[in-house]
Amino acid sequence: MKSIDEQMRRAIKKPRIRTEHFQLIKHSSYSKLWLTMLLVGGLLAQRASALITVETVPVGNAGNTADTFPRLGAVGYDYSIGKYEVTLNQYTAFLNAVAKTDTYGLYNGNMGTELRVRGIARSGVSGSYTYSVIGSGNRPVTYVSWYDSARFVNWLHNGQPNGLQTAGTTETGAYTLTGNSGLITRNAGWIYGLPSRDEWYKAAYHQPASQGGDVDDYWLYPTRSNAAPNSRNGSASDPDSANFYRDDGIANGFNGGYAVNNSTTMPVGNVLTDVGAFGLSASFYGTFDQGGNVFEWDDVLIGSSRKRSGGSWILDEYDMRSSSGNFIEPFNELFDTGFRVVMFVPVEAPVLNRSQSGNTLIFSWTGNFKLQVQTNSLSVGVSTNWSDYPSGGASPVNVTLNPANPAVFFRLSSP
Repeated sequence: MKSIDEQMRRAIKKPRIRTEHFQLIKHSSYSKLWLTMLLVGGLLAQRASALITVETVPVGNAGNTADTFPRLGAVGYDYSIGKYEVTLNQYTAFLNAVAKTDTYGLYNGNMGTELRVRGIARSGVSGSYTYSVIGSGNRPVTYVSWYDSARFVNWLHNGQPNGLQTAGTTETGAYTLTGNSGLITRNAGWIYGLPSRDEWYKAAYHQPASQGGDVDDYWLYPTRSNAAPNSRNGSASDPDSANFYRDDGIANGFNGGYAVNNSTTMPVGNVLTDVGAFGLSASFYGTFDQGGNVFEWDDVLIGSSRKRSGGSWILDEYDMRSSSGNFIEPFNELFDTGFRVVMFVPVEAPVLNRSQSGNTLIFSWTGNFKLQVQTNSLSVGVSTNWSDYPSGGASPVNVTLNPANPAVFFRLSSP
């Protein structure tokens, strides 16, 4: 018969980028260069008064193909993702900024009492609550629902304001929330958000074969390996290790059960490692702990459920695999579940240079952009169609002015 700890462990397991547009207007005998900046997607820089800094890493190789099974990981744009899971320090700063009243229950009492993962204490009464970190604040926060996580990224999106949990602080931004219910999707124009399933998957498992990855461009584990990691209590020497449950029956100081006590007996104290404690086990893109430590909420909506990814300290290596899936109701607040953030990366605005030689305009630029044209006429009116300018795929481009065209607009566009 399985022990109570084993029964508990098994039971838990079941449960268009727009760029700068440069418009050239030609009418009769004169021409003007009009500049309209349309940078969309947010700012990389945080406000100078920001309470916290969320360290992110860039995820490039835009347009990569999906994994063969599951068909995940294809992302057609560059983005950044949290290098680490959101920590107790960061979440405590968030609570102190917006949860003096805590209208929507961002704080769970277990954060201060559950011995295995406790990390945040609350003092005072509603209207003047204050929050403080217990122990190491570099451990990941737990006991957060999907809605709590969405409110945190809304707060980041809005510039980390202080105030009640209302529109402009926690209830609007990347997500428009109406209490702790609803089939909510990420809004256009988001800056910070929760990772989509493909964004999370790519950051964890993708590495092009041409850049040293597996033959199919995807690893089985988020430690750049197809071999199961070793269960350890942090490691700066083992490149394939994580905080999870693995018992191989060999008395060698690791893989003895739970990572933090190297035992098959359930730990009675802290079970979480500081984020980044496995110094050599980063993913290809530089994320830590996408396998083990805590499950992470992502943006996926299946029916009314949300996905948790990456496994946790209490479960075995299966939940860390790329093929695993774990869907639960988004209102759950669990001792083995936290989150990390994703950030939109706008394309760097191009600079379109122009010079003129007689009746010829010379356009030049740097970067991977192409010149497009929109021609209008008095009889047809303003056109809504843009087309690639002949030979406009590479800089420089010579354009001969034509008085027969009353208005011609040019712009740079991403290919």
